[in-house]
Amino acid sequence: MTRKKVTVVGAGFVGSTAAQRIVEKQLADVVLIDIVEGLPQGKALDMMQSAAVEGFDTHIVGTNDYKDTANSDVVVVTAGIARKPGMSRDDLLNTNAGIVGGVVEEIAKYSPNAILIVVSNPLDVMTHLAWRRSGFDAKRVFGMAGVLDSARYAFFISEALNCSIKDVRAMVLGGHGDTMVPVPHFTTVNGVTLTELLPADKIEAINDRTRNGGAEIVKHLKTGSAYYAPSASAVAMVEAVLLGSNRLLPVCALTSGEYGISDLYCGVPAIVGAAGVEKIIEVNLSPSDLAALQASANAVKELVEVLKITV
Repeated sequence: MTRKKVTVVGAGFVGSTAAQRIVEKQLADVVLIDIVEGLPQGKALDMMQSAAVEGFDTHIVGTNDYKDTANSDVVVVTAGIARKPGMSRDDLLNTNAGIVGGVVEEIAKYSPNAILIVVSNPLDVMTHLAWRRSGFDAKRVFGMAGVLDSARYAFFISEALNCSIKDVRAMVLGGHGDTMVPVPHFTTVNGVTLTELLPADKIEAINDRTRNGGAEIVKHLKTGSAYYAPSASAVAMVEAVLLGSNRLLPVCALTSGEYGISDLYCGVPAIVGAAGVEKIIEVNLSPSDLAALQASANAVKELVEVLKITV
């Protein structure tokens, strides 16, 4: 049986950790590509030398040449500069737009049928840019944000309740930034709504911590940003595609009128399967949550307009 092929663009912490998770789960063979000579080759070789210990038969190779990525089934884009202390995701806009735009053109050239999962920040506008530059159907281009934000939300909730995180199902929508929208009414602990378990002030404190989840880690690390949870979240999306599992996940997808938002990439609940974003799910949000989601979308739209990305 021919294995699936996944390309991970960017051999930094997020990209290399995602690549490691993919091969250790035996989801696919991996090509790890980076512009720095020797970096992806060295990391790939190191990972392959762990195969005997970890017991995986999948393969990973490192390269600086996009020809080696040809005919990938899924491409995960992590390329770009990372946030530094005091820097917002939006500060990364122009630099990462140039990097991501160039990457996507190469991917579209060598893997025209791939599904593209964007992780680079600022996430929503980079995903929108990737869609336009690739020329792909929007169902095959989506971004990793809500899975990560929801994972952070779930952890903070499990801490507050001193309960197993396995029972927490969290939902965070909207742009991947300060305007993200944690949705407590659609967040449950073994089926019990969060609003039944915690008082409003405690929930709002957790919501605020979730919005600043990435910045909190940057503050601790000082010279880098998060990569364990982001890589795990990206791989969850890769797995949903490769296994065709049709998972309901909060992802950055192109809207077509859902939640009153059109022609814009934004974090919404969606079914993710073999074809990519199979369907956006429109849930009945409270008026305040809907207003917050639309405000978050407007913040993304402003950045799209700054980059003059045509819709």
